[in-house]
Formats: sequence, C-alpha cells, structure tokens
Amino acid sequence: MRRLPKYNSEHNLYEQIARYLQQQYPDVIYRFDIAADLKLTHGQAAKHKRLHPERGYPDLFIAEPKIAKPQCRALNDEERRKLEKGMEFISVKILQNYHGLYLEIKKDGIKLKRDKDAKKILKGEVKTRKKGDWWDKHIEEQAEMLEKLRARDYKAEFGVGFETCRQIIDEYLRR
Repeated sequence: MRRLPKYNSEHNLYEQIARYLQQQYPDVIYRFDIAADLKLTHGQAAKHKRLHPERGYPDLFIAEPKIAKPQCRALNDEERRKLEKGMEFISVKILQNYHGLYLEIKKDGIKLKRDKDAKKILKGEVKTRKKGDWWDKHIEEQAEMLEKLRARDYKAEFGVGFETCRQIIDEYLRR
C-alpha cells in the first residue's frame, strides 16, 4: 500500500481516513460528522443545536457490528489437576460485542490529558486543570460522549493522528 501524505488539519485527516476506508474496506458503511467544520448562519446554527443538543459527538461512525466468536482452548496443567481433584476453577474470557465503531479524530500532536498542572483557568473553563485531567472542556465533553457510547455497546475511542486511527480501524474491522 502506498504511503499517504501527512496532513495538518482534522478535515484533511478525515479525507485521508476516508480514502483508506474506501481502499481497504470498500463494503463498509461509514459517515463523518463534519458539522463542526461548517460555517453556519445564525439560523442554521440554531437549528443544528435544536436537532443535536448534546455536545461532543464523535467525528466518525463505522456501521459495522462486531460479534465476538467464542474460542475453545485446551486446559492447562494447573486447570487439569484441579479438575482431576474435583476442585472448581474459573476460566472466563469476556467477549465483547459491538454495534459499531465511533472514532473521535484528533490531528497529530494533540494532547488529550494534562501532563502538568495548568497555571490558570482557561477561557470558557470553570476550574483549573490539573495533571491527568482532560486537556480542556471540549475534549472532556468528547470523552464523556465516548463513555456514553461504550455504555451502549459501541466501540468508542479517541484516535490521534492517521496511524493511530488506522490501527483502531484495522483492529476493529479485521476478524
């Protein structure tokens, strides 16, 4: 596969990911949420806000369910000994089914979490962000939305840069 050039904006990264999906997974249904990039009139923005009141909706949805297939394996020596002695043992592997994949896309170099305490409250914030906090209010809202989607059995992740996004997509779509 030929290497695609690096891009410096999220929208260009969307285009790169779209080309990758078209080349590698031509039958997969996907959709980008590009409303944040659009310059809307006041009336259009008000209508969009009425239709989509919750903030932080992810950039990409891949409409491909993933059904986990149970795998059988042979017992190991310890499990076999416990079984022979009549002892109970538990060997459970949690299998996760997903309805689809949501991806919040960030360009290369974007930090999701603080690596040190902020010096002051940022514009639009209500608190000073500490080490380990989400970088800002916007990323925190996106993280909360990803959590809500995970609670509804969707795979939902942040992807920073093309390579990370590609890796998440490949791990999800390859069976």
